[in-house]
Amino acid sequence: MVFKRLLGTLGVGGPTVDTVLEDGAVPPGGVLRGQVLLRGGSADFEIEQITLELVARVEAEHEEGEREGTVPFERFTVGGGFRLAEGEERAVPFAVTLPWETPVTELHGQPLGVVLGVRTELAVAGAKDKGDLDALTVRPLPVQEAVLEALGGLGFGFTSADLELGRIHGTGQQLPFYQEIELSPAPQYAHAVNEIEVTFLAGPAGVEVVLEADKRGGLFSGGHDALSRHTVGHDEAGARDWQAEADSWIRQLVEHRASYGAPAPHGQAYGQGVPYGAGAGHKDGHHHGGHGSGPGVGTAVAAGAAGLAVGVAGGMVAAEIADEIGDAFEGEDGEEESEEG
Repeated sequence: MVFKRLLGTLGVGGPTVDTVLEDGAVPPGGVLRGQVLLRGGSADFEIEQITLELVARVEAEHEEGEREGTVPFERFTVGGGFRLAEGEERAVPFAVTLPWETPVTELHGQPLGVVLGVRTELAVAGAKDKGDLDALTVRPLPVQEAVLEALGGLGFGFTSADLELGRIHGTGQQLPFYQEIELSPAPQYAHAVNEIEVTFLAGPAGVEVVLEADKRGGLFSGGHDALSRHTVGHDEAGARDWQAEADSWIRQLVEHRASYGAPAPHGQAYGQGVPYGAGAGHKDGHHHGGHGSGPGVGTAVAAGAAGLAVGVAGGMVAAEIADEIGDAFEGEDGEEESEEG
């Protein structure tokens, strides 16, 4: 076992810590299990608190353009209140529930380019120090997977995925950012749209599926964006013809142009779609066109029986993304604020 040494405020002779997550991807709202492995330093230490922090690499708009930074989105206290003797080894097991809106990082084992991490914070003798990041892998919920596979079956292709800082009006969004999965249009819609963006906002009862179309402009009319929302219960994942459902959603998005300026009615029932919003104002902090997503998109590989193609930039695979996760969170905007006990 390799222990990751905590330096900084705890000093070279302080305890060391390694967080080991159970193998396998966890769905949004699922339970993440693992162990925090501690090894005592050159003296006895009082371990006041062990905290896990979930962080995401998120894009945000600045005057100079888009930048990426680290955004914490959940914290869990998993242990503490004990003395760690000199040289002692101790395992602290944990089981924590991921937020329902936790972004999806893979589809059928293929990485989407979204980077999430788990950082372990140790509070010792009034000082706090954050250890290394461990990659967090999140698989889609059944409804999310069904929608993506249906879109793949219709001929839509995966382009990229990223996390955008901001909010989507008219939804029950809880986190300070949202995930966009960008798809190239199916042939039957290529004349009408440049791109379809899919956002999933999951909750205990179901999933809000937000579809955004970057629409093509005609000779005498400029292109514009259209947005629609469809809410589906978790128990409906296997109860629908999802390809027909997704096709109706896209047709609604493309054809009901007159409704795009109307606000979304409240209390929409499960399974119904609402066209709403238009222009740049419907998503706070959203920027259209040309922005990258995590490690980007390159070699296309098959993901799912329905044929949704997942692009993995430069041949980067899941293991390499995990190896590079520390570098991914570095940068001017990704610096964590220092904490003093």
